[in-house]
Amino acid sequence: MEGGGVAEKQASYTYWVRETREDAAPLPVPRKLSADDISKQPQPNTLGSVWNQAGTWEERSLNSWASNRIKELLKSMDSLEFSNGKAYIDDVPKCSGDAFVVTVRNKKRVGYTYELTLKFNGEWLIQNEKKKIKGHLDIPEFSFGELEDLQIEVRLSEEKDLAAKDKMHICKDLRTFLIPTREKLMDFEQELKDR
Repeated sequence: MEGGGVAEKQASYTYWVRETREDAAPLPVPRKLSADDISKQPQPNTLGSVWNQAGTWEERSLNSWASNRIKELLKSMDSLEFSNGKAYIDDVPKCSGDAFVVTVRNKKRVGYTYELTLKFNGEWLIQNEKKKIKGHLDIPEFSFGELEDLQIEVRLSEEKDLAAKDKMHICKDLRTFLIPTREKLMDFEQELKDR
């Protein structure tokens, strides 16, 4: 370099203000909190477990409770009277699926997926003769919030001496179990939400 000197460059601004000025806010002074100060702090309402204070993610299985409750509700259904007979739900031999409560970002969400088989007993007047009919009502997979799409499939156990038109009539009668079944499952959904 000619002239032998190095020119120093001054910064146009500084990132940290190193000197306090008259118009600057006073620096914060730390102080120890007393027990009274801590008790006055608002406590956030958290859902879920004690270990999950932030409410980030927590899932609890309710399978045992849900299966037992669904069976109780469905067995409590009243018998249905038809033009030529009556039937009632005797048992719930198949009640398989999952029910759960999930806490996500401190909000509770519930859900379930189930499949059911209901065992029925009934009596119909067919050609002036009372016939005892047994069978099953199958409800394929259904989930939370989808009860409007519920379907029932009828399987008759004793159909050896029934005419095709009588079978169709009995199956049509048994499909009316759809409405009270849907109502009981809606009750279950509400109980699950309130849990």
